[in-house]
Amino acid sequence: MVDIREVPEADIDRALELAYLVFNDRPEKEGRERHHALLVRCSRIGAYDGDTLVGFMAAHDFRLSVPGADLPCPGLTFVSVAPTHRRRGVLTALMAEQLRRASAVGSPLAALWASEAAIYGRFGYGGATTGVTIEIDSTRPLPLRIAPDRRPLRLVAPDEALAVIGPFHEAARAGRAGRPTRSPDRWSQEWLSEQDDEDEELSPPRIIVLGEPGEPIAGYVLYRTKPEDDNGPVRTPGLVRVEELEADTPAVAAALWECLAALDLTGRVTAWGRPADDPLLHFAADRDQVRVTAQFPALWLRLVDVRAALTERSWAAPVELVLELTDVRLPANAGRFRLKAGQGGAAYEPARAAPDLALDVRELAACYLGGTRVVELVAAGLVAEHTPGAAAALDAALRTDLLPHTSDEF
Repeated sequence: MVDIREVPEADIDRALELAYLVFNDRPEKEGRERHHALLVRCSRIGAYDGDTLVGFMAAHDFRLSVPGADLPCPGLTFVSVAPTHRRRGVLTALMAEQLRRASAVGSPLAALWASEAAIYGRFGYGGATTGVTIEIDSTRPLPLRIAPDRRPLRLVAPDEALAVIGPFHEAARAGRAGRPTRSPDRWSQEWLSEQDDEDEELSPPRIIVLGEPGEPIAGYVLYRTKPEDDNGPVRTPGLVRVEELEADTPAVAAALWECLAALDLTGRVTAWGRPADDPLLHFAADRDQVRVTAQFPALWLRLVDVRAALTERSWAAPVELVLELTDVRLPANAGRFRLKAGQGGAAYEPARAAPDLALDVRELAACYLGGTRVVELVAAGLVAEHTPGAAAALDAALRTDLLPHTSDEF
């Protein structure tokens, strides 16, 4: 029987050793120091077998953008169970304690990125956002169907970048659901770190912003580069790896993509974790040159307090439905409830009437940000529609102008 308790700061190095064992990782000194500093700032839960740490979980203190609001949302990370203690209920105990803590402090949501997609559904997490990888063949100019914004582009030094792009990013969060807050430490240690954790051949971060000098910027791109490799049997052209691109208009985005594709001594642009509705996929004139090479579930979301989560977000259309919800981990969420929502807000109260829809909290979490349609889950046999049209009505109410998205992997 393991003991679930707080992991003191003195045990952080033990927790990292466990995580590196589980994830088959061995970071250099700089990476270990960065991870240690990160965990100091996180809440930490451990599973101890006697004095041995056999399970670990940490959580960032995030807020998450949801339609019309910004809600507390712990972001789980470093979830690890020792290979000697797998299938003995260690992860279940850690997750139960994390959900208890989130509920106790009034967090209506929790989120994570799943290292293995099959694990977290049984704990009520649903895949709430989708990311895509985009690749551009930049051995030739990038033709566009719209005119790029021709205001000036300029480079910003990494040590000055946070003051310039940080406020723009924070303002942009409200425009798309699913985006966690970023502390100055996360900016400096992750996005603006001198060396990339996964590829030491990549350059330090480069930041280009668009806008007239002395005026607020209209967009930015953060990227790294890698020189061409002609030592092997096949020449690999120089790479531009886009870390993040934000723009307040399609024309600004067009100018930034055009700039990236024209960088000297490169022939390929890759952008991981872009939104599935990235405007580039529409305004690029040659879709053979701009390709989506991967699509994957990104942010996994858990509704810890379903009533608070539903009543604190905004709604795109009026809806009134009775939902029959199951939640084996948090029984307080389970039961039959009437959801009445519209532009004036929402109410969610116990009901006795026959249900219009029956679903698990996992499916409701997947649909909550508007990234998954309820009608698709009905077609997949995961949601039972007892009243024809109920799923479409809930979809219309949950809809957002932009798909939920984040590239903040944690």
